[in-house]
Amino acid sequence: MRDSTRTDPLSPQAVASRSPVHVVAACYLGWMLDSFDFFIMVFVLNTVAKTFGVGVDATVGALTATLACRVIGAALFGRLADRFGRRPVMMINVLSYATLELLSGFAPSFTVFLILRALFGVAMGGEWGVGASLAMESIPGRWRGLVSGILQTGYPTGYLLASLLFAAEPWLGWRGMFIVGALPALLVLYIRRTVPESPDWAMRETQAREPVLSVVGRHKTLTLYAVLLLTAMLFFSHGSQDLYPSQLLSGFHHLPHRVIVWMMVSYNVGAIAGGLAIGSLSQRIGRRKALAGAALLALPAIPLWAFGDGILALAVGGFVLQFAVQGAWGVIPAFLNEISPEAIRATFPGVVYQLGNLLASPNANIQIWLSKLFGGDIRWSLAIVIATVSVLVAVLTAFARETRDVRMGMERRT
Repeated sequence: MRDSTRTDPLSPQAVASRSPVHVVAACYLGWMLDSFDFFIMVFVLNTVAKTFGVGVDATVGALTATLACRVIGAALFGRLADRFGRRPVMMINVLSYATLELLSGFAPSFTVFLILRALFGVAMGGEWGVGASLAMESIPGRWRGLVSGILQTGYPTGYLLASLLFAAEPWLGWRGMFIVGALPALLVLYIRRTVPESPDWAMRETQAREPVLSVVGRHKTLTLYAVLLLTAMLFFSHGSQDLYPSQLLSGFHHLPHRVIVWMMVSYNVGAIAGGLAIGSLSQRIGRRKALAGAALLALPAIPLWAFGDGILALAVGGFVLQFAVQGAWGVIPAFLNEISPEAIRATFPGVVYQLGNLLASPNANIQIWLSKLFGGDIRWSLAIVIATVSVLVAVLTAFARETRDVRMGMERRT
């Protein structure tokens, strides 16, 4: 006889109780797979150049096109999500970047390849803002710190997956790697079956919508502040990641490839741990303290990270520094959504994120220029940039208001 006191796992009530978990899983996977697809390009710059008979500087230009077009995607998909809902736009977004990744693997010429990578940048730029707003509006407030960390760890996890796929590049070829990169399209089936619309957006669905520029105009100071903070944060991450393997571990220390791969895995584990730990901590001590504390934690790690003598010292420094960097980033999804004007919550976080990305894009050039001032010693340029932005993030955070108790989404229905 069926026990009537037990809840049917397929009943509407049971499904609803699980929906926040599904939303978080879908948004985490969306950002992780987006990152996975992006880093495939990073690993195949040389082989793509050889296939099309162009210089590596040309394929680096394809990478730059991807990054530059992200701000377009943040504005486009964010606005669509504010107008038509987070859920359907996220599905379109995932299908877009997965399809463009697949088509990249079949590009007949470098010109076509370059266009496809620019369009991929548009799709990639849209995912973070839409996914973060959907997650933050769909969970209980007490979850926001932890979920913020979970969402942000999708980026280093995608990096790890792309690293593992790169091991199969001799058999797959670069085209095969891009074809594998189309697998995120399957995520749409999961979203369609299990993920409900944001309750926050659903409450405002029938309300008149104010134009984006009008909302931004009323929040000019907030917008400028958010762009400055995100610019510093993106110098923090790119300044600690982009040149470290090739210029320090390989170029300066001449470590073998297998050791560099092992160290990349090690510091990405540190990044994942930091995002989860500091994101969760921010729910207890507040966003400002957690963000500033994580940023300043990078300072004592710099001597080992940049000037460490030997593999163990560098590995420990890399782990701790990436724990700090991605720990600070673990607070950002929650913080940005909490400070966002609610009428453009899918647009605002993604656009300021990608504007910061655009402003931080000269990072590698700045670090190379600084190294020349020190006789080509890359250690000093890495250390100077990270020490500077670590303090800058902490100072900018001091001007923010505490947002941990902002009510949104599920909480606003109670």
